[in-house]
Amino acid sequence: MTASKEQGQYSSDSIQVLKGLEAVRRRPGMYIGSTAARGLHHLVYEVVDNSIDEALAGFCDRIEVTIHADNAVTVTDNGRGIPVDLHKTEKIPGLEVAMTMLHAGGKFDKATYKVSGGLHGVGVSVVNALSERLDVWVCRDGHEHHMAFARGKTVQKLEVTGKVGKRTGTKVHFKADSEIFPEIRFDYATVANRLRELAFLNSGLTVAVRDERAEPVKEEAFQFRDGLKQFVEHLRGLRKPLHPKPITFGTTKDDVEIDVALQYDDGYAENIFSFVNNINTHEGGTHLTGFKAALTRVINEVAKNKGLLKKENFTLSGDDVREGLTSVIHVKVKEPQFEGQTKTKLGNSEVEGIVRQVVYEHLFNYLIETPSVARAVIEKAASAARAREAARKARELVRKKSALEGGILPGKLADCSLTDPSLCELYIVEGDSAGGSAKQGRDRSFQAILPLRGKILNVQRARIDKILSNEEIRTIITAIGTSVGEDEFKLDDARYHKIIIMTDADVDGAHIRTLLLTFFYKEMKQLIEAGYVYIAQPPLFRVAKGKDEFYVYDEAERDEAINRLSNGAGKGSVNIQRYKGLGEMNPDQLWKTTMDPASRTILKVEMDDATMAAELFEKLMGDEVEPRRVFIEENAKFVRNLDV
Repeated sequence: MTASKEQGQYSSDSIQVLKGLEAVRRRPGMYIGSTAARGLHHLVYEVVDNSIDEALAGFCDRIEVTIHADNAVTVTDNGRGIPVDLHKTEKIPGLEVAMTMLHAGGKFDKATYKVSGGLHGVGVSVVNALSERLDVWVCRDGHEHHMAFARGKTVQKLEVTGKVGKRTGTKVHFKADSEIFPEIRFDYATVANRLRELAFLNSGLTVAVRDERAEPVKEEAFQFRDGLKQFVEHLRGLRKPLHPKPITFGTTKDDVEIDVALQYDDGYAENIFSFVNNINTHEGGTHLTGFKAALTRVINEVAKNKGLLKKENFTLSGDDVREGLTSVIHVKVKEPQFEGQTKTKLGNSEVEGIVRQVVYEHLFNYLIETPSVARAVIEKAASAARAREAARKARELVRKKSALEGGILPGKLADCSLTDPSLCELYIVEGDSAGGSAKQGRDRSFQAILPLRGKILNVQRARIDKILSNEEIRTIITAIGTSVGEDEFKLDDARYHKIIIMTDADVDGAHIRTLLLTFFYKEMKQLIEAGYVYIAQPPLFRVAKGKDEFYVYDEAERDEAINRLSNGAGKGSVNIQRYKGLGEMNPDQLWKTTMDPASRTILKVEMDDATMAAELFEKLMGDEVEPRRVFIEENAKFVRNLDV
């Protein structure tokens, strides 16, 4: 039988060979995660990481990042400068090798870089591939050298452009490619937060950022002599510490450099941030596992040693000893094994034991020698343990009502008929009115509806026993099926792989959405990390004339729709409906605009920057009024629709 062309011929001619950086342009998501905002910002981080590696090697003490008016970016450092001499085997300048070839870089040579974040050697070449234009200036050997590239290809060969004396360094200027990225706009706060983080992690290094788009130009420079100590104080914010100064220690063992800072406060949240070679491992890994194991063991042994739990009939759990803890763990490993190029989880098994031993020895000695701190920490953990027992009883109530163990779902939940979690969606809806429309408008096969009555508890300043005594929160936990708390949460038990927060487009709706996000961030963070949490985007207006109608999301889209329907005659001939609440939509409209997978817009909640999220939640939902007032004043200019 001869295959026809309609059936599709498959021969060796069908196998494409992507040379150079073509693979990066064809599949950018494989290298930077996505072509949305997250991937766009990753370009900046990749270039900065090269400069950070120079700092780690001891050759750079200042890095400058500039966001230009056209959203091009320049990164400058005073390191050694990328080599410009001819490569022995490639017969082209080392700079051109680094910029145009994947898996080419000094990071593989341990004589050049002992530790490095960019171990895969794809960083700066990927930035080059995804930029419509990239220029590099290198100062070394007494001269300034320049090369230029376009979409990964050399457009200007290496040339000497001047003399620089003894000055050394590298300057990279790039403009992201609009053919790759649908929107090119860098968020100043996101970039500045990452650069501040790098300054905290590298004591003495100055990292400056400049935004030329702002009026006036916005500039900040970060330098922290006390590194992780100041990082922990920054993360703790205005919460009252249980001991005056953070506990800090650092050492090197078996070629692994370990630095730790921690401090307890009077809050109930656990804020632990882990890093490997300056990379934020927000999914943790073996270093974090070792730290947590050592911490639990130390607190229990010190409590026993000092007889501080004689009257108690419990052992302190991991959750107990981490209540109110803010900590940063930074390890530097010669050959880290990460999960993928985006490096979110450390896999080196040997690091766990090393970190566990180092943390145990240093923390045990500190607490034995500082009894006042030991007593404060242990009393805090014991109080958490008593609350845990109360929470256990509350959890039992949740379990009895859970679908997994009791077969009973919350009465207000309108469940879907499919049972495969990967196909199922849960809409958490504000109020019975919107819930009624959603129940009628949904696709019952895969969409479940859970209406909430009023605002849930603000969990930012509440213990788990109080959280679990809240009926609305218990209902959410029961419906999702995962339980809560690090020791009991089971992602595999999630009954839905899309949990969509659907609230009104007004102030109350925004507040309820923030309360729900705070709850998920604090008690079910793994759902966010897994990409299961979304925010629905209901329209603000319906603009209609006759049988023609548009659903739009802001005033600009509304005005455009009015002009289109009225042919410039004005809004008098057009029917405009402003939706103040989801309950004002009939079921068909709600399905068409907000629930139909073919036409809806939903935003995935991501854990791109856990430190920024932690700060923002504390600012918005914590006890302190002043930082919340300042935040509102600074951001009020961005509010266009205030419904009070």
